[in-house]
Amino acid sequence: MPRILSPRDLTLLSRMVPECSDLTCESSGLSFRSLLPPVSNHFSDGPDDFRRRLGHLGRDDLAYLLDLIRDGSESLGCLPPENASALIDIIAQQFGAGAAAEVLEIYESGHACDQ
Repeated sequence: MPRILSPRDLTLLSRMVPECSDLTCESSGLSFRSLLPPVSNHFSDGPDDFRRRLGHLGRDDLAYLLDLIRDGSESLGCLPPENASALIDIIAQQFGAGAAAEVLEIYESGHACDQ
């Protein structure tokens, strides 16, 4: 579900993508309305880079992101499978297999690309 990015969202985005100066999607011309799809699709050079960028977030930040994923506020629909796998691995490391399975289920049930 797209949303207006909060100040905390913008802080997380700046940690993952310090080179980001424009919060507009080049292909749609619309403002980013989630964090993971733009980081994955506009700034990362593949799953290793995506994993590295997620690694800039602390546990509290990842917990916040996990809550957004759980409540449907954070879109996973546009993530390529290899980037979704990197995210799920990090969730497993930080929060356990149950949380990782939950994110996998959310990812697999997603249909729309909401940026």
